[in-house]
Amino acid sequence: MNTQRILAHFQESAELKMKSANLLAQPISQAIELMFNALSNGNKILSCGNGGSAGDSQHFAAELVGRFERERFPLPAIALTTDTSIITAVGNDYSFNEIFSKQVQAFGQAGDILLAISTSGNSGNVLAAVEAALEREMRVVALTGKDGGKIAQMLTDADVHINVPHSRTARIQEVHLVAIHSICDGLDVALFGEEDAN
Repeated sequence: MNTQRILAHFQESAELKMKSANLLAQPISQAIELMFNALSNGNKILSCGNGGSAGDSQHFAAELVGRFERERFPLPAIALTTDTSIITAVGNDYSFNEIFSKQVQAFGQAGDILLAISTSGNSGNVLAAVEAALEREMRVVALTGKDGGKIAQMLTDADVHINVPHSRTARIQEVHLVAIHSICDGLDVALFGEEDAN
């Protein structure tokens, strides 16, 4: 295969990350503050998404419950994408659009955070989860792409929107991962302080 095509992927990814850095640093900082306040008050973070975004939601929960880059006490985070019995039961008995919202209604409490991930901003089941979270007086951190879709229109001033300005799903997901790692690092610093540089 022509290596130029491979190099083009790296080039486009790097350029978008640098462009996004200036646009997203502030909302990522706001997301860290929102999550820090929730965790400090004994609340938890629920996360959801489809496909690659489901993987990202699980990745995020794993970094909080396990660790990111330092040893620390586990933090309460639950990916709503992992329980196949709940997902298939709700999908079969109700609809696929309710697989996350039912879990938000079951597990979410006022003061909790929903990390809602959708590269289009239009995933029906993520939209339903956002709606359920807002009804439960939870706050939402939304990771989207393109123009933010319908999720952008649902968020309140108390929520945080991290929108990657690109149309390609793969590129959006790559920036979402940097945003997730930035949030994990920011939470570690906010909760446990700066570590000495090695």
